[in-house]
Amino acid sequence: MEQFSFSYKKSMVVELPQAIQQLIQASEDVARHAYAPYSNFKVGAAALLADGSTRSCANHENASYPAGTCAERGLLAHINPTEAQEQINAIAVSYISDAKTQTPLSPCGICRQTILEQQLAQGQPIAIYMCSTDGHVIYVDDATHLLPFYFSSKNLDL
Repeated sequence: MEQFSFSYKKSMVVELPQAIQQLIQASEDVARHAYAPYSNFKVGAAALLADGSTRSCANHENASYPAGTCAERGLLAHINPTEAQEQINAIAVSYISDAKTQTPLSPCGICRQTILEQQLAQGQPIAIYMCSTDGHVIYVDDATHLLPFYFSSKNLDL
């Protein structure tokens, strides 16, 4: 029997490199601008691009569920992975919620697939930083660790 394993790291925001701390702050800041009147679960995602710039986006709910857009997919829709300066080095995901939990937020399945396809298109790993409301972070160095059995036409014998 084969087994699959991957590594992840846990940290506090203040223990991470300055550029990542700023990326996480950008994801927290944009979460405040989320349109989440139905769930009141505001999510922000920020990407650190190869040229050192940062892009960010918040979730946008819609009464016609599931017509809303996750923060991560909204963010990725505006980044071209085939442009070298727009390749993503890291993504941070943060949230604001009335819930009592302080668990780091992981991207949903659709977002995991979308992030992974962005990684495949750009040909280099994307680190994912999943943040809690109390400064805890869980992170992986490669998006494949979030979706190990991903779908890709590159996996098919066509």
